[in-house]
Amino acid sequence: MTIKHSSDDPVRPAASRALHLRAGRWPGLAVAAWGFLFAVPSFLWASGGTFGARSTVAPSLIKLADDRVPWFLAVLWVTGFLKLFGALIGIGLTRRRGTWTGRLLVFCGGGAAVLLVWHGCLFVVHGVLVEAGARAVAPDLAGLTRWYLYLWGPWFIAGGLAFAAAATRYVRRHDGGREVRLYGLVGAVGALFLSLASMLTGIG
Repeated sequence: MTIKHSSDDPVRPAASRALHLRAGRWPGLAVAAWGFLFAVPSFLWASGGTFGARSTVAPSLIKLADDRVPWFLAVLWVTGFLKLFGALIGIGLTRRRGTWTGRLLVFCGGGAAVLLVWHGCLFVVHGVLVEAGARAVAPDLAGLTRWYLYLWGPWFIAGGLAFAAAATRYVRRHDGGREVRLYGLVGAVGALFLSLASMLTGIG
C-alpha cells in the first residue's frame, strides 16, 4: 500500500510558524503606530501650528505655544522625540534581541505602560467627576474636559495597554523569561513611584 503525502504538508508547519510570528508582532507594531501618530501633534505645535489644539488642549498651553515661549517649545520638541523613541521601543519588541537590549526594551515597555495608563486614568476619572457634577470647572473649560475624557484619556490608556502587551509577549517568547520579566517589573514599579510622587507634589 502506498501512502501519498500532500505537497502542502511540509509547507504547513512553516506557514503556521510565520503566522504565529506575525500575530506575535502586532502589539509592538501597535505601539509603533501609536508613538508615530502621537508625535505628529508635538512637532506640529512646536513648529508654530495649532491645528487641533485650540479645542482639545488647555488654553494656557495654547498661549505658551502662540507666544513661542522657548522653554515650552523645547518641551514640545523633547516630548515629540520621546514619542518617537517609544515607537522604536515598540518596533524593538517585535522580535527577540540581544540579552541587554531585550532587558532594556522590556524595562522601558513596563515603565511606559504604567505611566500612560496612570495618566490616562487620571484624565478619565477627572472627566467622569466633572460630568457627574462631583467636581466643578470653569464653564469655558467644560468642553475641554470632555476632550480629555473621551480622547486623551482613552488614547493614553490604549498606548499603555499596547506597551504592556508588547512587553508581555516579548517576555513569553524569551528563553530567560523570568529574568527579563524582572526588568519589566522594575520599570513598572519605578514608573508607578514617579507617578505617585508627581501627584503628591503637584509636579507634572
